[in-house]
Amino acid sequence: MSEADTPVLDTLAAMTAESVARCGLDENSLLTARIAALVAVDAPAASYLMHIGPAADAGVTVEQVQDILIAVAPIVGTARTMSAAAKITEALGIAIVALEAELEAEEEEEEEEQ
Repeated sequence: MSEADTPVLDTLAAMTAESVARCGLDENSLLTARIAALVAVDAPAASYLMHIGPAADAGVTVEQVQDILIAVAPIVGTARTMSAAAKITEALGIAIVALEAELEAEEEEEEEEQ
């Protein structure tokens, strides 16, 4: 797929890279701030899905995500907090299914090579 095929994704990736380059926060703080922002704007599950890998790599824990939801609940309200919790759960489910499929494909490749 070329850049001409994905101009929106390419723009988002460039914006994210520029933001990370200019931000003085450590990776964990940056990802927790982004998760809090996603909650505030009632982001879709796909937005959380895009942050799962980087958040895990930065050491963001499930407990931290729960703490984020607790911290922002008085500001964003119950509905957005519950919506975020459901969307985070959905994103995690999608990530797990994708990882399982990837592992299964790797196992099949190994069996074919033998």
